[in-house]
Amino acid sequence: MLATVVTLALTACTAEGATRPPVTSASVSTPAASPVAVAGGCGSTAALRGSIPTWLEDAGGHNNPSGVPYVIAQPPLAAGFLFANPLRAGHPDNPANKILWVVRTPRDGPLTIDGHPLGAAIPAIHEIQPDNSGPGEIYPSYVDVPTAGCWQFDLRWATSHAQVELTFA
Repeated sequence: MLATVVTLALTACTAEGATRPPVTSASVSTPAASPVAVAGGCGSTAALRGSIPTWLEDAGGHNNPSGVPYVIAQPPLAAGFLFANPLRAGHPDNPANKILWVVRTPRDGPLTIDGHPLGAAIPAIHEIQPDNSGPGEIYPSYVDVPTAGCWQFDLRWATSHAQVELTFA
């Protein structure tokens, strides 16, 4: 009896008995994986892998890397995609400490990156990245620090400011 009701309901939902295409994985949209914490953040910053906030997708010109760990600054006006995980102290290569910074507000000038170990003033680094990349509000960079540990970075561009903390092995 139940099978007859289901068959009648399915037949009624098609246009005069027309067949529907089979449901395949390509025809079903699956939600992006919820972000999960991974190594790379420290202090008050979590490093994540998985789906990204809508503002970050928009600010990155819908061209952000996928599968790459990322961090969200505080306030959430900037994010960094970590191409090397773990980031490493010194001047490493293969992989280098590449970070793609994406800012939520218009760039309107260079990005200044000032960093120091969390809870200490020295050693310190100072970098300036030009606003000459696209699409989106992005600043590609290589961030090298002299010592391992948790580092705090102050990011400044145009009239905006944000802070992020990253672990360097």
